[in-house]
Amino acid sequence: MFSSTHKLNHLQIISDLFTFYFEVLPPRTCDDYWSEFKNCKSLRNRFHHYYAHGTSPSCQQWKDDYQNCSAWEKRKDTGEALQRSERNRVAEQKKFIPVWDLRREPPIDWHLPLKQEGPRDS
Repeated sequence: MFSSTHKLNHLQIISDLFTFYFEVLPPRTCDDYWSEFKNCKSLRNRFHHYYAHGTSPSCQQWKDDYQNCSAWEKRKDTGEALQRSERNRVAEQKKFIPVWDLRREPPIDWHLPLKQEGPRDS
């Protein structure tokens, strides 16, 4: 139905779209980086981070990412620093193992009614 050159043209178009999307456009919009930076600097986030980790959060990476994104949009740089930062962020998220073991199938008695217990006396 289609000739081999027609299929190659489609593959070339898809390849060009991926190149445009991943190399010409930033991974996120610059507003996303600015929102993450503002959230990181917020009093609520600082309090939560200090409570959970015992230290103040470092927001410098979000600020650097915003500045790199702005430079990418203005000068059409390659944005290697921004891409590297995104890759590092994704790799950092993948380091954590899940807390719960995922089930492969439901329990055998999943369809049975739950056991109803009477009220407990304290």
